[in-house]
Amino acid sequence: MSNDNKVILEVRDHIAWVYLNRPEKLNGLDMDMFNGLVAAAKKIRKDRSVRAVILAAKGESFSAGLDFKAVSKTPSMIPKLFLKFPWTKMNLAQRIAHIWRDLPVPVICAIHGNCFGGGMQIALAADYRIATPDANLCIMEMKWGLIPDMSGMVTLSRLTRVDIAQELTMTGRQFSAEEGYEYGLISKLAADPQAEALALAETIATKSPDAIAATKYLFKKTWKADTWKALRWERWVQTRLLGRKNQQIAMKNGLAGKDKAPKPFVNRRSFR
Repeated sequence: MSNDNKVILEVRDHIAWVYLNRPEKLNGLDMDMFNGLVAAAKKIRKDRSVRAVILAAKGESFSAGLDFKAVSKTPSMIPKLFLKFPWTKMNLAQRIAHIWRDLPVPVICAIHGNCFGGGMQIALAADYRIATPDANLCIMEMKWGLIPDMSGMVTLSRLTRVDIAQELTMTGRQFSAEEGYEYGLISKLAADPQAEALALAETIATKSPDAIAATKYLFKKTWKADTWKALRWERWVQTRLLGRKNQQIAMKNGLAGKDKAPKPFVNRRSFR
């Protein structure tokens, strides 16, 4: 699927690959890419055979951020991105990043080259970020007299210290993925991020898709929550797993001998 092939979605062996595909513009984000990314996430949510997502990019860079030239040529893009309808919780600019946090499967972002502005906020919304050591990162909005407003305030507060988040946002300076790793913004450094992302996705795909979905849902509900709220969510989510088909399969596989082929899991249940 695509919007003029600017976003590519491929599903192989229970793993969804989502590619930014505007390499001639360093994957600068225009309206087609916004709509294409949202459409891809919707399709993944509906496909319960998908067990992990790899978010990557074609060309020399992950993303140069919002394409301001495209915005200047299409003034109607601004209200389409930033106005929020009364019946929605977020605008389109926020949704393009937050949709990856909302998916019921883990999202692994493979970063290379430049990852700036809106591209950085998309990456921060993934569950894991694997980058080349020399990848160039930037919370760039300050350059344009703006603040990160594509769910950056949600993700930064969960990944790093407030002083680091403020300094990177206020200066808009570029920093390497190695620095990003030290700050907690990058999960792992690798010469080939897509290969590392695939290895992780393949490992996750061998586990109960219900338990994986439940884990992501549980962390979303309880991360930084008070103790008693977290304990209540633990009990509730575990109750929804116990005795279900995939939990029974996991038990049988766990008790089976190493020489016995594991029984395949069925498609995931929803934990939305």
